[in-house]
Amino acid sequence: MNTSHDDTSHGNSIAAWTAVITATIGVTIVTVGYLFSNGIMLLAGGVLTLVSIPLGAVLSRMGYGIAGKNNK
Repeated sequence: MNTSHDDTSHGNSIAAWTAVITATIGVTIVTVGYLFSNGIMLLAGGVLTLVSIPLGAVLSRMGYGIAGKNNK
């Protein structure tokens, strides 16, 4: 079985990491809000999680994607 791939980046970009970290924080806030029956935390975590969905695409278009000019 051949396991070589031409793409070596594996999504390692500022855009991808920012979106994943934002989603993880949002889901964590939702979970804590659910455990403590806190509606404000549920809402805040839900909004943060929803914001993380287009965040990666927006940052990628701004040049922080894999082939972006601002990605190191």
